[in-house]
Amino acid sequence: MSNGNGVKTITIVGGGTAGWLAAAVIASTHCKIAENTQERPIKVRLVESSDIPTVGVGEGTWPTMKNTLKDIGIKERDLFAHCHAVFKQGGKFVDWVKGEGDFYYHPFTVPLGYGRIDLAPYVDNIESYAVESNYQHHVCEANLAPRTISEGEYSGQCNYAYHLDAGAFADLLKHHCRDNLGVEHIIGTVDKVCVDSDNYIERIQLTDGNELVSDLFVDCTGFKSLLLGETLGVKFKHMDKYLFNDSALALHFPYNEQDDEIASHTIATAQNAGWIWDIGLTSRRGVGHVYSSQFTSDDEAIENLSNYLGSRDISPRKISFQSGHREKFWLNNCVAVGMSGGFVEPLEATAIMLIEISSRFIAENLPPNRQVMKTIAKRFNQQMDYKWSRIIDFLKLHYMLTKRPEPYWVAHTDPESIPETLKEDLAVWGYRGPTHADFESAIELFPAASYQYVLYGMGFKPDFTQQQHLYNETQQAQLIMQKNAMLTQQMLQKLPSHRAFINQWLASGM
Repeated sequence: MSNGNGVKTITIVGGGTAGWLAAAVIASTHCKIAENTQERPIKVRLVESSDIPTVGVGEGTWPTMKNTLKDIGIKERDLFAHCHAVFKQGGKFVDWVKGEGDFYYHPFTVPLGYGRIDLAPYVDNIESYAVESNYQHHVCEANLAPRTISEGEYSGQCNYAYHLDAGAFADLLKHHCRDNLGVEHIIGTVDKVCVDSDNYIERIQLTDGNELVSDLFVDCTGFKSLLLGETLGVKFKHMDKYLFNDSALALHFPYNEQDDEIASHTIATAQNAGWIWDIGLTSRRGVGHVYSSQFTSDDEAIENLSNYLGSRDISPRKISFQSGHREKFWLNNCVAVGMSGGFVEPLEATAIMLIEISSRFIAENLPPNRQVMKTIAKRFNQQMDYKWSRIIDFLKLHYMLTKRPEPYWVAHTDPESIPETLKEDLAVWGYRGPTHADFESAIELFPAASYQYVLYGMGFKPDFTQQQHLYNETQQAQLIMQKNAMLTQQMLQKLPSHRAFINQWLASGM
């Protein structure tokens, strides 16, 4: 590398979803066997301490996962067959506004007319924005699939992501990487990380005596952040000033009946000091309670979870975490991907999406020498800083407009707990709502539509009267909303139930 030979060997330390997804994205870009040759331009290997499959929780993804799976060569049907997967068409937020049975949707399909006309000024009740502008609200309420059985993989009129068993997903990726993408799999525990005089990682030593030299190291060691945090000393930036949650209880929960309907969305139900996620898989539900230890106890959180499930016989797994991220994500020849780079509560499925984005950047920007690596690392860090800022703003948006009376929720409305960037956005959105122009990155994590759904669903209504002359398309807006009502009825009539679709699709072998 120092001689200008570029990155020839990449070592990923740590398995799980982060490690194996990173391996798949990088390897599928560089290591597919070229026609009529066995030469591989880049060697990708992954080191993990155990080959025993992990027990996965129910995990949500973002619609970007469709393209990622296609790019790395995994069939959608295989994902469903191996990972107990189902479709995810958005999120349903229950009791987040007043705690009186209110709810709103953040659907994955953008509003009709999106990019041409903003329907918000023409909607009578701003909290009904998602209903008036999008048919996916009703599709989710009816627990329908996003497409018919005759439509092909990775298609459908409704935009979607997936719910899946994270442990099974990592296992599927592992076999795909080893069998189809040429990734070398090494079982071993890192005993020592050796750096050179310039603080570049030179090699890692395993407890069995094996030494692995590499041009680039990808840290997928989770919260431990063995390479970037512990070895290279990159500090952690805490974000608990904005996001209070630091604990979670997680468990698997069976359906009452084997043929119970499967929700085609994540259900997030607010509690006195946090919220409960409910993710349906084909075989079971993944349920958990995210909360702040500052505002409630573990016992009270377990009580909340028991009440939600209607069962006293539960034994959830406790997870403690810190909200925040590393000050840098790429330092010298080490890049952090996944929880080794940062973590926030699992609201809006940001974790796997960041793994996808980070891995793709690495795959497409392998440096030819150390000097260029510094520039690429700088750009990666700038992009990730921006993305993390947007994530924190977007998650905080779900909390700060609440009208719930509990201390936890009231604290979220304190101006001191709101990022300055979000305050600035809200000042602008107070008179015209979010638009494309508010988002400067080429690859935004959340489009303006996502902010619209959350803002308006929480009852935030811009004062459109300040620029009333701009909103003179009443007739066009009414036509779009009428079209949406027609499409809604068509969807409800033609789309199959979620579980029925999956059963028929997998049984048919299509």
